Amino acid sequence: MGGRTAGRAERRAESPPDPIQARRGERTGARRSGSPAPCDPHWISGQGFRDSGDHPKPGSEAEPAAYPKLFPLSCPPLRDSPPRPKHMTVAFLKTHKTAGTTVQNILFRFAERHNLTVALPHPSCEHQFCYPRNFSAHFVHPATRPPHVLASHLRFDRAELERLMPPGTVYVTILREPAAMFESLFSYYNQYCPAFRRVPNASLEAFLRAPEAYYRAGEHFAMFAHNTLAYDLGGDNERSPRDDAAYLAGLIRQVEEVFSLVMIAEYFDESLVLLRRLLAWDLDDVLYAKLNARAASSRLAAIPAALARAARTWNALDAGLYDHFNATFWRRVASAGRACVEREARELREARERLLRRCFGAEPVLRPAAQIRTKQLQPWQPSRKVDIMGYDLPSGGAGPATETCLKLAMPEVQYSSYLLRKQKRRGGVRARPEPVLDNPPPRPIRALPRGLQGH
Repeated sequence: MGGRTAGRAERRAESPPDPIQARRGERTGARRSGSPAPCDPHWISGQGFRDSGDHPKPGSEAEPAAYPKLFPLSCPPLRDSPPRPKHMTVAFLKTHKTAGTTVQNILFRFAERHNLTVALPHPSCEHQFCYPRNFSAHFVHPATRPPHVLASHLRFDRAELERLMPPGTVYVTILREPAAMFESLFSYYNQYCPAFRRVPNASLEAFLRAPEAYYRAGEHFAMFAHNTLAYDLGGDNERSPRDDAAYLAGLIRQVEEVFSLVMIAEYFDESLVLLRRLLAWDLDDVLYAKLNARAASSRLAAIPAALARAARTWNALDAGLYDHFNATFWRRVASAGRACVEREARELREARERLLRRCFGAEPVLRPAAQIRTKQLQPWQPSRKVDIMGYDLPSGGAGPATETCLKLAMPEVQYSSYLLRKQKRRGGVRARPEPVLDNPPPRPIRALPRGLQGH
């Protein structure tokens, strides 16, 4: 599988530096496609987008690029490394409550700019691949096959994904610290997961004091209440590393065999630097707006230490996965050159802020859905107890700049629906009668209200 050899070589590197300590590292450089381009001050200042025309479509003529190269990279290519073309086939395992929606949006936008086909779910699955069932290639809409990019929620099944994706596909995923992730799961899925609904007063503390009193293994959506990362990765979320350390080790080996990069949500910008290096993309290919974020009133400002320990103990399999891949992540950063990665991450943050101001005003802020006038940007709300925030476009916008900004902040449901419509039109002859899936499971994330579906 593409990228796996490089991934294994980097995993053999020395022990990782402590991510909390002062940033150090030897400047080693990185491979990238093309030569560094100068910053475009006119675009940054908001005088308009320009087309660079330097990204060819697969099997077609060059496509006018919506994004110019915003800045030169700090770290030059290695002298003995010829430029690589951008890698165009990527499968992203979108795990739950790990900033995966933001990564998905990056991949969707990249695919659009390069006229790539994105695998999208059959309507019976809504906007996820019939999760929580094991992934099957039959869940993919026929108008979106064969795909270059896959980025929607699914439960990992290696054989089925390899059956769907072309040879040379690079597989990536993202993990999040289990205590913070569990607090987010408890809040977001409180109305869907029976184990959470049983807890008096929707108290996370009460659940973690005695999770066995509320949790029922095998119950529908039980995986949101126990070792969700392990479940998403195709593992048995009921196994305990305390009772079976070999199972955790085996699951780690399986992940390492398939995934060329495991990103870490707490170090999101550094993760994107490693992603763009792995794929030979430019940093402007991974610019983003934060999506699917909860309002401050819908989350704990800080998780007390005792509660965090209880969450990690209850989700011990997830904790083992996270601790291992957090360590390998920092080995990878060290191998790339820590100072270089940190410099690129800083430049990414600076360019991202310029882009957000260009798109959403001098002081871009996340807004409650009720305050967002642009229907295409209104995030779906999982319940009345959780507020999901989003961005809104300034009034009066039009043209390619507005279109680019719209996609930058478009929520998952709307973007998935838009891409499916677009690919159906483009495919033409590929559109054929759609099979009816047998007994698709009920969904924790339902479709948008009818009034929004056409936008």
